[in-house]
Amino acid sequence: MVFNAELADVIEASAKRRGLSYKRMTSGAGHDAQMIARIAPAAMIFVPSRGGISHNPREHTDDDQLVRGTEVLLDVIAQRFGMYR
Repeated sequence: MVFNAELADVIEASAKRRGLSYKRMTSGAGHDAQMIARIAPAAMIFVPSRGGISHNPREHTDDDQLVRGTEVLLDVIAQRFGMYR
């Protein structure tokens, strides 16, 4: 599934503004966002997991990374709903 390019651009711009590293990537795992993308604009924000382990009981993401990802999400919501001028 191809995600919404405009949303991906907003996510990338937020990461840049916040001085965060970013990388556009493809997810091989199935996610709810794939189903949503069929009917509405969708994209995903990934945050780093220790050791790159994902979709595994050993997956762990530090709290500060979760906060940064949430801040990016807030930027995207604010941008989409005209809270930023």
